[in-house]
Amino acid sequence: MTDVFTPEQRSAVMRRVKGRDTGPELAVRRILRAAGIGYRLGGAGLPGKPDLVMKGRRAVVFVHGCFWHGHDCPRGSRKPKANAAYWSGKIDRNRARDASTQAALNAARWRVITVWECEMKTPDFAYRLVARVRDQAAAISTSVASSD
Repeated sequence: MTDVFTPEQRSAVMRRVKGRDTGPELAVRRILRAAGIGYRLGGAGLPGKPDLVMKGRRAVVFVHGCFWHGHDCPRGSRKPKANAAYWSGKIDRNRARDASTQAALNAARWRVITVWECEMKTPDFAYRLVARVRDQAAAISTSVASSD
């Protein structure tokens, strides 16, 4: 299948794909702020540059697009018809990088919370996200208390 855009048009489309401050990321930030949970943006010093960092909780949040990170939902498992080999390889590399990043953060005793774009469409998403972040804090408190 050939591309419906010229190379110049495709380039313009791809330039508009945001890497930061996406709609899902902004929604997650609004939910956490409304719940009184503080965070910092873009953990540049951490593996994978998490979207949100909660240093006191030793927790990080990644907001992943289902297609770009190869989620197992209908959107994430959709296979592109145009340039399929390129996209398949790119998504496989993204998944491998995500796994490596999570392993490195876990080894450094950071808790990793991954938010998938598709799960944000469920009615109880905000409640579940806040609970996940607070559960992470409880797990950290427990592990610190037991190591003394």
